[in-house]
Amino acid sequence: MAPKRGAETTALILTEALRLGGEVGYEALTMERLAERTGVAKTTIYRRWPNISTVVMDAFLAEADLASPIADLPSARESLSVSLRSLVGLYRGPRGETLRALIARAQSDDELRTAVITHWVEPRRETARAIIQKGMAAREIRSGLDPDVILDMLYGPIYHRMLVPYHGAELSDSYVDGLVEAVFGGVGA
Repeated sequence: MAPKRGAETTALILTEALRLGGEVGYEALTMERLAERTGVAKTTIYRRWPNISTVVMDAFLAEADLASPIADLPSARESLSVSLRSLVGLYRGPRGETLRALIARAQSDDELRTAVITHWVEPRRETARAIIQKGMAAREIRSGLDPDVILDMLYGPIYHRMLVPYHGAELSDSYVDGLVEAVFGGVGA
């Protein structure tokens, strides 16, 4: 069954939003430029997204959800370690630049901030919370701890390194391993 024209147009818009943003920079990306690049009417794009930032957010999510799913493996530690490695692998590439631009713009764009929270942050945190709770039930993690605090301890340093540049702030697999070791050493049952 061939995709519908609407799905093809959406895929084209999302693909070109990332490509064009990478070429001209996300601050210079506009609906007008995207419409010109894709040959899709600006009104068609506006019918689907309220602004260019939400187009980029959806484009980012379409790739990121496939490239970096949260793994549900036998142990919470293994699940989160694999998930964090996958995430930093994504962030080391061009999508790290995309997310930096989105997070920066979300500080002053309420629609984008809402999209980041509802489409990226909260769905992933919900899945990760369930992994933490499963780890508590299996006595891998001490019971009574706040799953959100544990997630902040694991993910917070990654976003800090990503958003606050300093020397030696690479997002490497060995960094993730050390982070997981430090956190699980403190929360282990």
